[in-house]
Amino acid sequence: MLLNRHFPVTSLVASLFLMVLATGCEKPQKAPEQALKSATKATFEIDTSLCDFHQGACAKQIGETLISLAISPADSSSEKPLSVTLTSGVTLDNLEVRVEGRDMFMGVIPVILSETAKNTYQGTLIYGSCSSNYMVWRLIASFEIDGQSKTVMYDFLADNSGRND
Repeated sequence: MLLNRHFPVTSLVASLFLMVLATGCEKPQKAPEQALKSATKATFEIDTSLCDFHQGACAKQIGETLISLAISPADSSSEKPLSVTLTSGVTLDNLEVRVEGRDMFMGVIPVILSETAKNTYQGTLIYGSCSSNYMVWRLIASFEIDGQSKTVMYDFLADNSGRND
């Protein structure tokens, strides 16, 4: 009988304690206009190892073969058609190209390239935008040279206004 009389008081104290814990762990929320100002002021250090198409094509050495990637316009704008050109010193057989987010899953975007000149392959790419203001994309090209499978990867910044200069 004694337990039943104190049970509601114990439940009430436990509930209040849990409420204090739950509300005490939340970070104070910024007003929407303050959050927007903070987001627009955010700056990111540019990774200079990324391809910067303002500087020209991005070249990678695969064995004895130099393979270059160029994207135009050079700013690599999100949600706009981009011209992709892959140039090689040798013929690339069974060429397959895709683009993926390097640090964030944004899906897999196939890129169809056609040979437009000897060892020059061109196509169009469109990818989505990212709310972080710093989206690194990775173009992955798989192919065969003399019957041997090879892969090359190029990382580049979307919406790059030429800050790597």
